[in-house]
Amino acid sequence: MNQVLERMVSPVRSRLIETLSGHAKQVPAWLVRLEDGEDEGFFGEDSAAWMVHSSMPTLVAGVRALLLQALHPGALAGVRDHSRYQEDPLGRLAGTIQWIHTVTFGSTSQAIAGSQMVQAMHERVRGEFTDGHGVVRNYSANDPELAQWVHVAFTDAFLTAHEHWGRPIPGGADGYVAEWAKAAELMNVADPPRTAAALRACIDNATDSGELRGGPEVTEIVRFIRRPPLSRTLKPSYRVVFRAAVSTLQPRHREMLGLSQRDLLPIHAATKLVLSGAEYLIGPKSAAELAARRRLARLAEVAE
Repeated sequence: MNQVLERMVSPVRSRLIETLSGHAKQVPAWLVRLEDGEDEGFFGEDSAAWMVHSSMPTLVAGVRALLLQALHPGALAGVRDHSRYQEDPLGRLAGTIQWIHTVTFGSTSQAIAGSQMVQAMHERVRGEFTDGHGVVRNYSANDPELAQWVHVAFTDAFLTAHEHWGRPIPGGADGYVAEWAKAAELMNVADPPRTAAALRACIDNATDSGELRGGPEVTEIVRFIRRPPLSRTLKPSYRVVFRAAVSTLQPRHREMLGLSQRDLLPIHAATKLVLSGAEYLIGPKSAAELAARRRLARLAEVAE
């Protein structure tokens, strides 16, 4: 019976792993290197960051972060002008996951080097955009304003998804926000929020000031996020994940994104089922966390 079940789920597992890592069979070299390193890194194994970033609600959080980030016209311009998200959506996703996991689970030097690599890539991401007040402005992906918005949208998405579908966070919501502020500092964000209240105040201030907006460009990318080119085996589950992400957004953000009320069907239980299925397929701990734990075990043996 177990062999029959394995034959049934194996293709789905391969597609899911390929979607998240960019590789179906080959383990990425950066992931293997997480076993190396000379210290624990910025976050320990009992940290809020480890808890949040190794759990299944990250699947919802990633979609929610993309939707919220798209409401900032500068961030959206960078994606539209310089990203190959339509031709290679999995490549962009895999790159983002690599940075998150390297900073979360890597050694201190790996986290710093990974962030510097992303910043170097961002140096090429420059152009013009029309802001929420109709003013044409220059942008760079490394601008502190844009870097802060990306950080805030990311942190709020991962915190919110975990609060809905995850286990209790060590140190609570404030613990996670305070810890992940280190990632913002690595990306040269000068004064990132360090409490959940400050984080959500940042988002409210950006919304109330008119910094965020919808429009045809936003509609275009929302259409892509809603129906990315996934394999048929993953599409039913992704529809649930997308609706779960939408359900956690503020109503005014949903309105700016042009998302209808039908995306707000009661799906909490369906989302729990999908996330449980994903955990069954790829395991309760991410490959990055397991590699980091092997590094910590090696360091502990040396210290004895």
